[in-house]
Amino acid sequence: MADFFSTALEFPAVVFSIPLAVVLLYWLFALAFGVGAGAVDAADGVADGGGGFGWFGLGGVPLAVPLSLLTALAWFASMAGGELIDDEVGRALVPPAALVLGWAGAWLAVRPLRRLFEPESGLYHRDFVGRVCEVRTSRVTASFGQAEVTADDGGTAVVQIRAEGPEAAELAAGRRALIYGYEADGGFFWVAPYDAGPLDPGPDEPGPGRNRALD
Repeated sequence: MADFFSTALEFPAVVFSIPLAVVLLYWLFALAFGVGAGAVDAADGVADGGGGFGWFGLGGVPLAVPLSLLTALAWFASMAGGELIDDEVGRALVPPAALVLGWAGAWLAVRPLRRLFEPESGLYHRDFVGRVCEVRTSRVTASFGQAEVTADDGGTAVVQIRAEGPEAAELAAGRRALIYGYEADGGFFWVAPYDAGPLDPGPDEPGPGRNRALD
């Protein structure tokens, strides 16, 4: 174990050890507190090809996914290189070689993952405004929340939702909420608690906060 930490904290592995620690902290906070969860889910956030990663063949999924894969794989490669290579010139070449190997591994892993983040056909942002959804997360805040919503064709989608003020405190897993607005910049919907009326009101029916600008 001591040798493991020694290798991880020495060149060349240390080049990727710090980024890997940041990635692990990110995912821990995302799982525990929902911090950065918007970058993990929702096809709305990957339409631009993964935050510029599309140029490297890593687009089509949220940015956090290929970045985490690349970092972890490059770290493993640098650890192996640090153990197997002794001469200084060879060790100096390990970080760029590990980066290339990390990219290759992330590229292979991202290809099948793209299908998980493809938006379902026939589902558009405006189709969901005015509909009732079911909250899927333990809480909904101004920066975190997910819900499942059904479209006219029977297709369902898990979307990012947000709520503010006292209304947010009423929303928990299993509660129904009315979608009343869409924020294009953040790729999420504004919702409010919904406990009465038909299960799925049409988009033309009035709802709270309908005066909020829609995309």
